Amino acid sequence: MQAIVVDHLTRRFENIVAVNDVSFQVGVGEIFGYLGPNGAGKTTTIRILTGITLPTSGNAYIFDYDIQKESIRARRCMGIVPETSNIYDDLSAWKNMMFSGELYGVRLPDRMERAKELLATFDLMERKDDRVRVYSKGMKRRLTIAMGLINNPKLLFLDEPTSGLDVQSNLIIRQVIRDLHERGVTVFLTTHNIEEANVMCERVAIINRGVIAAIDAPEKLKATIQSVQSIEIGFDHPEPGMMEALQKIALVNEVRKEGDKVRLFTSHPSDVLPLVIDYLQTHHIRPLSVNTHGPSLEDVFIRLTGLEETSRASSERGGS
Repeated sequence: MQAIVVDHLTRRFENIVAVNDVSFQVGVGEIFGYLGPNGAGKTTTIRILTGITLPTSGNAYIFDYDIQKESIRARRCMGIVPETSNIYDDLSAWKNMMFSGELYGVRLPDRMERAKELLATFDLMERKDDRVRVYSKGMKRRLTIAMGLINNPKLLFLDEPTSGLDVQSNLIIRQVIRDLHERGVTVFLTTHNIEEANVMCERVAIINRGVIAAIDAPEKLKATIQSVQSIEIGFDHPEPGMMEALQKIALVNEVRKEGDKVRLFTSHPSDVLPLVIDYLQTHHIRPLSVNTHGPSLEDVFIRLTGLEETSRASSERGGS
């Protein structure tokens, strides 16, 4: 049994194909990341998987339950944390938890016990009787996730859980996700924070314009674009003409200034590094730091979604 099975899912809105023949599976207990730029089809996919939106064609199953034909049984297995808050500002955190538990069909004694446990986990117990309108953004987000866990789900849908949050809330939420993983809960995570997906997820799917561009473990995806390796050099005072000189070094594909550092992109960092060191020594330039980097998940994301080309074309139009 898989936690999620998506089989040739398509969703059209008039002339727009939001999700185009998408197929993937998520294993029980897996933390699965779903990445893509705005408008890629992430939210539409979640709406279909949670029974809110019907697909134009294709099927989706939650723990073997057909989300279209057995939506009530499927929903009993899941907790849903939307990107936009679903809490009531004029109610206290405690009353929000009670209301959420009632919606999920949790018996009163069970939801009271779960509410105490979850509010303590999310560091909200001392403020449980305060109206939510006085909460910070981070506290509201923590409460939203607590409400999504009130029914002790086997599968949790998290839509942008840490977007724009403070450090404390980020740390708490990430630890909760790790704890859920240890308990065997499946987590379906959409995020714009690519580093978060890199750290948290066992596998990620990258969707662009409604089509899955790649699905794999983050490290395996990085290995597919070894050409995006680089050497990063930090300088106290870069010398005039240095950028042009570094660009002329053999096997260097691109040189980019990033803050007080210079990054040289190459498919052969071990061959380029001695040449760079030789140049610096010859010109009596003292680097503050020298590091080599493999491709990041962000590099994979940019390459597969074509965002770099889009940004470059936009810059060229703006400069013309």
